[in-house]
Amino acid sequence: MARSVTNQRKAINTLLAWAVGLLIFFPILWTILTSFKTEAQAISDPPVFMFFDWTLDNYGVVLERSNYGRFLWNSIIIAGGSTLLGVIIAVPAAWSMAFVPSRRTKDILLWMLSTKMLPAVGVLYPIYLLFIRAGMLDSLIGLVIVIMLINLPIIVWMLYTYFREIPGEILEAARMDGAALKEEILYVLTPMAIPGIASTVLLNFILAWNEAFWTLNLTAANAAPLTAFIASYSSPEGLFYAKLSAASTMAIAPILILGWFSQKQLVRGLTFGAVK
Repeated sequence: MARSVTNQRKAINTLLAWAVGLLIFFPILWTILTSFKTEAQAISDPPVFMFFDWTLDNYGVVLERSNYGRFLWNSIIIAGGSTLLGVIIAVPAAWSMAFVPSRRTKDILLWMLSTKMLPAVGVLYPIYLLFIRAGMLDSLIGLVIVIMLINLPIIVWMLYTYFREIPGEILEAARMDGAALKEEILYVLTPMAIPGIASTVLLNFILAWNEAFWTLNLTAANAAPLTAFIASYSSPEGLFYAKLSAASTMAIAPILILGWFSQKQLVRGLTFGAVK
């Protein structure tokens, strides 16, 4: 009887998980399907789901109108550069907070996290002026720095959580064997925290890839990533839903493929230290 009840609960939980997953994925699926419709089919009422005349014309128009490769390369540089720079800064910071804590460590962590609650528009004006004076407006290096700073609290928090699960005695043993601070972090701590670091890198790469507010306000043409590529299909003449969906699909396709192939590593890292 108990086993039957347990099986029923598992089945219900599985169905609920599938339902939630499909609900979350449906907007993405609808966007992909719309990209293969004509503009008339995209705005038809009632909407058509699967049974319509599939076409690749929207993708052809998007590729002819825009230099997709340049936008893609800018997104890779911005997301990859900001994530790499953030991890380089966050690893020693998280090490210090996890293994050499002070009375103010928790206060510092909470303060860092509280900066994520600040509306971005509240600091847009001063940052915009700083970028103009520093000559970094519409530049890749400027976006790498600002997006790194925006995501740095999350990187530090995640790494701090992972490092806390590593026994401090291991690092003490490395010190007794003569390991310097640099060697302790690079050759002892980092290899043990690879799952956590990998998931942190993946998550923050996705956040940087999807960042729209700063990329739209601090770029014009030279450093515009795929978020600006999507926004370019909103015009005073109105929205062309099929072409906008094609541009959106081309923008999210790389990150969807990355997430698909790295999902095991991401889940492993996010659950790192949850079960001992």
